[in-house]
Amino acid sequence: MLKTVPAFDRIGEENAFAVLARAVHLMAQGRDIINLGIGQPDFRTPDFIVEAAVKALRDGHHGYTPAVGIQPLREAVAADLHKRFSVSVSPDEVMIMPGGKPTMFMSILMFGEPGVDILYPDPGFPIYRSMIEYTGARPIPVPIREENNFAFSAEETLGLITPQTRLLIVNSPANPTGGVTPKTEVDKLVAGLERFPNVAVMSDEIYDHMVYDGETHVCLLSYPSIRDRLILLNGWSKTYAMTGWRLGYAVWPGKLYDYARKLAVNLHSCVNASAQYAGLAALTGPQDEAAKMVAEFDKRRKIVVDGLNRLPGTSCATPRGAFYAFPNIKRTGWKAKPLANALLEDAGVALIGGPDFGVLGEGYMRVSYANSTENILKALDRMGKFLATRKAA
Repeated sequence: MLKTVPAFDRIGEENAFAVLARAVHLMAQGRDIINLGIGQPDFRTPDFIVEAAVKALRDGHHGYTPAVGIQPLREAVAADLHKRFSVSVSPDEVMIMPGGKPTMFMSILMFGEPGVDILYPDPGFPIYRSMIEYTGARPIPVPIREENNFAFSAEETLGLITPQTRLLIVNSPANPTGGVTPKTEVDKLVAGLERFPNVAVMSDEIYDHMVYDGETHVCLLSYPSIRDRLILLNGWSKTYAMTGWRLGYAVWPGKLYDYARKLAVNLHSCVNASAQYAGLAALTGPQDEAAKMVAEFDKRRKIVVDGLNRLPGTSCATPRGAFYAFPNIKRTGWKAKPLANALLEDAGVALIGGPDFGVLGEGYMRVSYANSTENILKALDRMGKFLATRKAA
């Protein structure tokens, strides 16, 4: 029998992909499935971005690039961050990554080991906890509560830091809740972190363009006191409908940059060359289509929240960012995962049960409104009929 290292037995996964696979299987059997489970925009990548990738291929950009990414793209990332948040970032701090997950993986790998605590949001993106457990570190959930509008509490977060804490992961706008943490709370967190100078911070800001109701995204790069220990995660997947391109970036402080560069050399060599030229076009070209996409998500958000609040036993706080709603289904009598399974198999609606995002996700479901208004309304109708006639097993 093959003997692998125990760490691989601790790796989790992202159940949204399992739900997607099951939905695709059912559709192949002729079932009409509406997918409100997967976290990707339902829009095409804007044509001018696609054409930039095609041009790069035609121009002969077929070889390796530097492991950290092409210089023009790193300069464009730095310029974009300065334009949007008035922060100064050197291109030499920017690393182009094959999506967002490698930044999570590398960050947790740098700080995680047995005997160490890593704090992460719960409910939150499942890969955080998965990779923490892989390293043997202790995953310490930071509760993300409905009564706090699914924002993190600075006081509660700071209260969880111990001498064993090495890394704090924050995410706003948030997956799966759509929560946006207000600046006042971020200010408190950063001020409190001055008492813990040895704790690194990874800020997942992949949904930073997607805020609503007058909210303004707060970029943690705006806080000089933590710049020397802050890892910023961002990318193109959500903003420009480029999930399949696998293109992201990170801003790394100090020696962590070279650690990440070496990991990249050992792991993936470099990011696909033509995708990098597409990313350059996305940042330097017109932003109209990205803005239209966010405006459309905003319209759907209102339809989803209104519809979910009309369902039997269901209530839904209004999300302020990303493209997810996180309805409370406790009064239905159903546990979240059995309800998600039943809705997929019997009603043809794919959703993700809250426990797939952490121990505090029970009693909730993630609903992605990255689907057409027509499909959203159809899905809400199916869910209403199901909940009106089916009791929890």
